[in-house]
Amino acid sequence: MQAQEVLRQLRIPEFDDVRQYMRALPTNALMGVGAFAAITTYWFATRPRALMPPCDLSLQSVELPGEERARRSTLTTDNEYLTHYYSDACTMYEVFHRGMRVSNDGPCLGSRKPNQPYEWQSYSEISTKAEGIGSALLHKGHSQTGDKFIGIFSQNRPEWTIAELACYTYSLVAVPLYDTLGREAIDYVLQQASISTVICDVADKVKMLLENGSMKGGTVKTVVLIEAFDDDLVKQGTEAGIDIKSFKDFEALGHANHQTPQPPKSDDLALICFTSGTTGDSGSVVNLDFSHCFMHNGQGTLKASNKEVLISYLPLAHMFERVVESVVLIHGGRIGYFQGDIRLLMDDLKTLQPTVFPVVPRLLNRMFDKIFSQANTPMKRWLLDFAFRRKEAELRNGVVRQDSLWDKLIFKKVQVGTFCPKKRFMLAYLYRLEF
Repeated sequence: MQAQEVLRQLRIPEFDDVRQYMRALPTNALMGVGAFAAITTYWFATRPRALMPPCDLSLQSVELPGEERARRSTLTTDNEYLTHYYSDACTMYEVFHRGMRVSNDGPCLGSRKPNQPYEWQSYSEISTKAEGIGSALLHKGHSQTGDKFIGIFSQNRPEWTIAELACYTYSLVAVPLYDTLGREAIDYVLQQASISTVICDVADKVKMLLENGSMKGGTVKTVVLIEAFDDDLVKQGTEAGIDIKSFKDFEALGHANHQTPQPPKSDDLALICFTSGTTGDSGSVVNLDFSHCFMHNGQGTLKASNKEVLISYLPLAHMFERVVESVVLIHGGRIGYFQGDIRLLMDDLKTLQPTVFPVVPRLLNRMFDKIFSQANTPMKRWLLDFAFRRKEAELRNGVVRQDSLWDKLIFKKVQVGTFCPKKRFMLAYLYRLEF
């Protein structure tokens, strides 16, 4: 009997009972209930929707059959390689020209001088320069069937991409070099790939190679320098049996001896990227064409367009930056290069306002430390840490936005001053972030 009495008291009230109860409430209470109902309805209608990940984040790849222990992305439905994303862009040469078409020959590559805005070159201007450099390479004896490996030893800048496109235009193969390889490793790469032409950005790199003996008696016969150099360097090169030319003069040589483009096929070699070689001599990664899996990953969530603007500062000798740039180019976007000094990167970001910002954990950790170091009182530190944890909780639940309460109160200044308000893609490379 006691159980029945409890159940009777807990029963859902009838509608008439509720109506009588509401009539008995004072006007202020009714207005409060109505306001609460309106706020609750508005919140449910406008609450942020979580982005659904394209795959199970705890299982993003599966092992392929065989003894190589190779893995494939779970975004693909079978064990076949994803060779292209757009049918009219099956090679890196076609990637660039698709970008030229969908952008209506819009701005392509940009650079800036200190305290100056970015200056842009159009897709057609880049293509013309690439044909000039490529024709000069052919004039020097390079060919797809013979001497086809071209070294690029430079920081990120428009000439890097122009030299790379020159290789693609005439079915040659770019071989990036970078400082962190070390002198012995660079010498190893030059000899291993039998590179006879190297395109460098500054004279100091050529001097370093000459003084180290990397080029003396080696395979290198021509060095193309992007920035100015003196007669002493030319003399040093001559003594080592190396012809040193300026990038501008080399391009002019190509235009004077113009060759019809010789585009590659989809299964032709595009680029050889040597690894850092931390356990011995540098290893090489052979690439036919790439970037397609990256675009497959973004379908249905964030789709790239010809409005994208990329800040290029991560080494182009690494595949991560290569893939990101190719994704921007295939959609007709723009690439703005940093000034060459990582300490000026924040200024470049403010000026360029990129929509695509590739990062590595080390950079993000530095930014994190810088931001938290500005919270110079216990109260500010607690408030910033609390806001950070609330944003982190949203991100872990798939909610990505910039209009939350914490964005408006705390992070707006950070987003405008440290990052950039127009960014749509922030890509972190590989390993775990520690906060």
